[in-house]
Amino acid sequence: MLGSFIFWIGSAVALLIGFLYFRDLGDVSQMLIRVKRENMLRFIRNEYRLLAIGLVALALSTLVHFAFSAGPRGIWWSVFLLCVLLYGFPYVWVHIGLRNQKNSAKYYSIEEAAEYVSPSSPVIVIENRGVARAHPQAQLLRPHLAGNEEGLEGEDVVMTYCAMANLGIAYTPEVEGQKLDLDVLAQHGNNLVLRDNRTGEPLQQIYGFREADSTPGEAGGACPLRPSLAMRAWPTFRMTFRGFKKAYPEGTVFINKPPSNPVLYLFDMVLEMLFAASIDRQHREEKPVMDNMTHYDDRLPNKTYVWGVEIDGDAVCWTDDFVVEQNNVLNAVVGGQPLVVAWNPRYESLGIWYNDTGQPVTEIDFFGNTPETQLRRFEGMKPGLFWHVWVEFYPGTDINRVGEAAKEESAQA
Repeated sequence: MLGSFIFWIGSAVALLIGFLYFRDLGDVSQMLIRVKRENMLRFIRNEYRLLAIGLVALALSTLVHFAFSAGPRGIWWSVFLLCVLLYGFPYVWVHIGLRNQKNSAKYYSIEEAAEYVSPSSPVIVIENRGVARAHPQAQLLRPHLAGNEEGLEGEDVVMTYCAMANLGIAYTPEVEGQKLDLDVLAQHGNNLVLRDNRTGEPLQQIYGFREADSTPGEAGGACPLRPSLAMRAWPTFRMTFRGFKKAYPEGTVFINKPPSNPVLYLFDMVLEMLFAASIDRQHREEKPVMDNMTHYDDRLPNKTYVWGVEIDGDAVCWTDDFVVEQNNVLNAVVGGQPLVVAWNPRYESLGIWYNDTGQPVTEIDFFGNTPETQLRRFEGMKPGLFWHVWVEFYPGTDINRVGEAAKEESAQA
């Protein structure tokens, strides 16, 4: 009697935790069902604890089945095989398929990279004291994180990338002097959810701070309890590979070369084909491939690319075509901070700079040079992400602001 009780309870617990694991972190499950953010964050925080409980329950069920003939053999086989799928798929997907390169990324010369990257391919760029790194989107697709122990001119900088959001942001993985151990776990709201393995806390890529360190923001999203609890963002901008070659001829390029292990080679090849197919749909179709969005806004089509900033609760985004219509340069004030937004046709790149000159800027080059001075790039720009993702996390956003116009007057669909 006791053996049968342990068999059925153990099987039920194992299956329940396996189902929750597959639902919350299986990723592909979000193509079929909506996953609540709070459920996903709970599993991220307690992943190994819950897995241990589920596997112990399965082990106990197996023990009493074989030692005391508790439960039907067909039920045991069904439970066992389902658990292999429900536990195995998410674990392999997350911890092997999405293995990142935050400490092991390899960067190559432009000449070597040209074998893997076409001239018009979009790249995401970071620069420090004249030393620049380009990250082609296709190369970042699977690892999501790229950096190495050498750092960028002595600075610890990791490029984070979410293909579902079309968003790359570079961060220093450190908070108040404590280094974060970032790992890729999931996506929600079509944006990457990371985990700090040192604390177990989830982080939303677009925000750059841990969930436990956050509070509701004025723009509708979230903000850190204090500024020092957010990772330091680095000026991150987009351009074409040919534009990068013109601007930084000595720059280096991240290339995710195939592994030498033949099993991993085949596994990665299949995974990247699946990624490429789903991301191609994400760019082509109006509806998100994984529609776990909680906020909808028809001021712009979902898949419009926007360049967004948020300062002190004031969120604004611009479209590249609007900037071009302003003769490639516009001035705006966000959160009390004057900014210059400019498109550079030679380098095929849109940038945002702090404007501390006290007057409007009408002429600025790719490097921030004006006729009077050199301006500093704004480090908080979110470059070229999808509108539906930006507005999910900043629902109070203004669009295409010029000057200090009120939101209701300056928002343009």
